[in-house]
Amino acid sequence: MTTAPPDSHAPHRPTRSDGEESRERLLQAGLRLFAHQGFSKTSTRELAEAANVNVAAISYYFGDKAGLYRAVFFEPKGPVSDDIARFADPALPLADALRGFYAGFLEPLRQGDLVRLCMKLHFREMLEPTGLWEEEIDQGIRPMHEALVAVLRRHFGLSDADEDISRLAFSLAGLAVHLHVGHELIDRLSPGLNAAPDAVDRWSERLVMYGMAMIAAEKARRAEAAS
Repeated sequence: MTTAPPDSHAPHRPTRSDGEESRERLLQAGLRLFAHQGFSKTSTRELAEAANVNVAAISYYFGDKAGLYRAVFFEPKGPVSDDIARFADPALPLADALRGFYAGFLEPLRQGDLVRLCMKLHFREMLEPTGLWEEEIDQGIRPMHEALVAVLRRHFGLSDADEDISRLAFSLAGLAVHLHVGHELIDRLSPGLNAAPDAVDRWSERLVMYGMAMIAAEKARRAEAAS
């Protein structure tokens, strides 16, 4: 059951130069309140007060509360095509493709508290669905998965991807997903791993190495099964 209309779109309005700050404050306030309280329990008055704007500003910039929620949910990630372009080029060597895949996946971790709030919002959306999570699967997660499967399929010389290629793709992505989902746990158990200025770069390079090992293991398994 949904708690908000999933297809509410804000009308296109030219953003005044003196209003960009108001719109940004609404996005920041919306992320914080929606992440902590959910869509249905957050009022437009709360949003306006937290952003220090008039309630009418929500309608002006986003159409309604659902439009603000949609913007908060999708805008921080940017278009998925940008992430796919980092790794899907058939001319890329496999290690470089993985490097591009993980670089795009881990880039949000550089934004600190923002990524934590985004993760909390996504978890809340899964528990209290408004319809945007299904949209995220279809327009974000599925295209990324299919692009990674295509990279692996080419590497293994397959015309069609089998179940083990999909299983491998999920496993490779899972390495990066855990760094998002388990960020606070990692901070508690091994604080130094995320504290260094180059922490994200180190994680990215290690995941490439681990990913290449996983791919090599799958290749060896297939060779043994075929012999």
